[in-house]
Amino acid sequence: MKTNTPSNPPPPRIDRELARAVENSKAPAISRAAAVLRLLGKHDAPIGVHAIARELGLVPSTCLHVLRALVAEELVAFDDNTKRYSLDAGVLTLARQWLRQNHFTEMAQPHLDRIANNFGVTLLGVRIVGTEHIIAVALSRSSSNFQISTQIGSRFPALVSATGRCIAAFGGHAREDLEAGFRSLRWDDAPSLEQWWEEVDRTRELGFAVDSGNYMSGVTVMSAPVWGNGRRLNHALVAIGISSTIRDEKMERLQDEVLASAQALSKQLSGEEI
Repeated sequence: MKTNTPSNPPPPRIDRELARAVENSKAPAISRAAAVLRLLGKHDAPIGVHAIARELGLVPSTCLHVLRALVAEELVAFDDNTKRYSLDAGVLTLARQWLRQNHFTEMAQPHLDRIANNFGVTLLGVRIVGTEHIIAVALSRSSSNFQISTQIGSRFPALVSATGRCIAAFGGHAREDLEAGFRSLRWDDAPSLEQWWEEVDRTRELGFAVDSGNYMSGVTVMSAPVWGNGRRLNHALVAIGISSTIRDEKMERLQDEVLASAQALSKQLSGEEI
């Protein structure tokens, strides 16, 4: 059987999410630059201009202009020997400035560490970006054998799993927009739209959401909203663990802990508590 080698790599597939964002953008130059940066961030190794253009559905000459501009801004590095591109250290400056301005991550970390260690689960603090996606901005893993492959900066579809139910319940979005987003989601065991709306209603009543194996088989995800100024839904706390290890009383205690932490953070971020 023929195998691919570094000199004969498999042709890249179009990254449809990034390509669609570029195509639908009202500011295509900015969207192209952002898409290139996100694509380079997904790759473990440098890649060439033609591979980048194919994955993003761009004309190679257009892609080259974007890359050269990003190299000039020190956000992308170019290797003269391999003729390939990768992220450069300039992105660290932007990330550091964002972390310094975003108080949620610093405030949330002690809560995440405590709950992760007490319950043997993975805890995430996520930034909510409308109905499009959520971004992991804080993370804590327990010492248990279960480890979810998530890193700071990982992006997920906004409406999937427990956090999606929180967004639908508390985000103030139009029903038709939520249903359109729901239909595009991928689950291991997808709920029906009717069932999903019932769970959204229950989330509104309880103040938190639980996904029991819908998003990932055998995995329970619990999420609680974190409010910012003006009661805006900006973040959420997310607990992830093996379903068989967090049942009954332990699950109830986990829900109480995550909800209490989310409420405490909401008070801090809204200025009610200094």
